[in-house]
Amino acid sequence: MRKVKIANTDWEVSEIALGVMRMNVLSSQEAKSVIEAAIENGIDYFDHADIYGGGESEQVFGSAFTELSIPRDSVFLQSKTGIIPGKMYDFSKKHIIESVDGSLKRLKTDYLDALLLHRPDTLVEPEEVAEAFEQLEEQGKVRSFGVSNHNPMQIELLKKYVRQPLLINQLQMSVTHHPSINAGFNVNRTNQEAIVREGSILEYCRVNDITIQPWSPFQVGNEKEGILFDHPDFIGLNEVLAKLAEKYKVEREAIAIAWLLRHPAKMQPIIGSMNPKRIAITCRASDIKLSREEWYEVYRAGGFQLP
Repeated sequence: MRKVKIANTDWEVSEIALGVMRMNVLSSQEAKSVIEAAIENGIDYFDHADIYGGGESEQVFGSAFTELSIPRDSVFLQSKTGIIPGKMYDFSKKHIIESVDGSLKRLKTDYLDALLLHRPDTLVEPEEVAEAFEQLEEQGKVRSFGVSNHNPMQIELLKKYVRQPLLINQLQMSVTHHPSINAGFNVNRTNQEAIVREGSILEYCRVNDITIQPWSPFQVGNEKEGILFDHPDFIGLNEVLAKLAEKYKVEREAIAIAWLLRHPAKMQPIIGSMNPKRIAITCRASDIKLSREEWYEVYRAGGFQLP
């Protein structure tokens, strides 16, 4: 597994991370098998959130990780906060601190390597976020901070008050869902793809050395349901993925992730499989570097036209 450097730090971590949103449905033994499979295939970065499985995903992971006796400093544990499901978003100091304390307890650890603000809270008072971050850092409970699903001006607003650098931004991205890439191709045009929905977030993160973590890299997108493999709306794309998979002697999952890794933004995709075999299959993406021609072939096969 190749390594990627997180923003302006000396932390070199696996260029593919494992998201454990669905770990709450696993038994203790199944959870241990998933963690072992991830580590055996070079993954040392695990992404959590306080709401995943109502907190049970962190709890199952924490118990399984402890039983495996893996050194805590050999992995990077990240969690997210700010969503109260079905009710509201909450970036208040009180909620952030209570959320972190809950995550630490469930994960059975003394600290998080990274804490991300999960989804933008329009009622955010960045002064409170700054106070929460200061307290968490001073107490040694969180080593670094970032955001998820934020646009450039939302990040700039936080940066006005938050002293710590925001190192990470999680964004939904796959070979079928990448509006920030589309907008970058269609500058000064009047077509649908030219609409900049995210404030040039891709370029903003590159300029400001913020690591992008694509989430749901196998999902079709947020307008259509399902995963992209064998999806009836993406027959041509699957044919191209299969052709490249045969060339590189891997599975289609590896090609879909390799497409994200090929981007010079040095993204760190988060895969969410709870299947040890699929984890191993997908991690083969780290062995592949698609050519420029192949990257564009996959892009076009997804139904996107170059201007």
